[in-house]
Amino acid sequence: MLMATEDNAIVSDGFEANKQCFDCHGQRFYSFENQNTGLIERKAMNPNYVYSQDAYYRGVHKNFACTDCHSPEYETWPHQAELRLEPMYTCLDCHGGDPTYEHLHFELLEEEFLKSVHAERIGDAFTCWKCHDPHSYKRMTTGEFRISEIVSYHNSTCMNCHSNNDHYQLFSDDIKPGLEKIHHFLPNFKLHFSAVRCIECHTSSADTLWVNHNILPKENAVKNCIECHSTSTILMASLYKYQNIEGRKERGFLNAVILNEAYVIGANRNEYLNLISIILFGLTLAGIIIHTIFRLMK
Repeated sequence: MLMATEDNAIVSDGFEANKQCFDCHGQRFYSFENQNTGLIERKAMNPNYVYSQDAYYRGVHKNFACTDCHSPEYETWPHQAELRLEPMYTCLDCHGGDPTYEHLHFELLEEEFLKSVHAERIGDAFTCWKCHDPHSYKRMTTGEFRISEIVSYHNSTCMNCHSNNDHYQLFSDDIKPGLEKIHHFLPNFKLHFSAVRCIECHTSSADTLWVNHNILPKENAVKNCIECHSTSTILMASLYKYQNIEGRKERGFLNAVILNEAYVIGANRNEYLNLISIILFGLTLAGIIIHTIFRLMK
């Protein structure tokens, strides 16, 4: 049975079972009784283990109890230190070979991910959860979200490491240059990052996947403006495909793009508007010529 919290987040039967976990891991500080001294001690929670309860119950795993994925030994606290070393499940541990999720192509996702620059350079230490936090992950590629929401959510996943040196240095000894410096070739850095996702330019194409996971090396990233700013834009096969195709047919690409907050210059050419523009230009030019002729005849 599902229930709603005070802020209308939908939760499952696991809510009560998880409450004890969120009493500590849902806040920056927690208290417990020291069994040796009998005193109540207040400690700061490791920020890497603080999770939002609201985000969890809005995510795809909201129906699970924490111990569905974590050892039941976590029910005893303070937890044993060695429990932190237990291996985490990957997506395929649960979703691989499951006909319920066959349409999401998890096996193909893994194949593409293993080709990616992350997997090749970092190896087994880089798992699904390095990008997709299982405690808050939401599936954004559905019709209920606007393009701007999809762009913001997906880009925040990339920026969690690529604009945060503390996270980036978990995998590298280098200091990451600022994103604006790296993308100096873009005429308007902030506008691009608010309108399109990083993965539009940094992944290879795979029509069978909603989101391709083969992240390419930076030297292979798209840097040709025409790839996006044209009527045959690559965004039609990636970002725009999440929107209702029938809606595009009924309203036309121009209106669908504008209504979906996904306007990209050059990608919305409309032959009727082109014709109207040419007619208006022609009429304006004819008016100027006629006016000039009458002026000369006086």
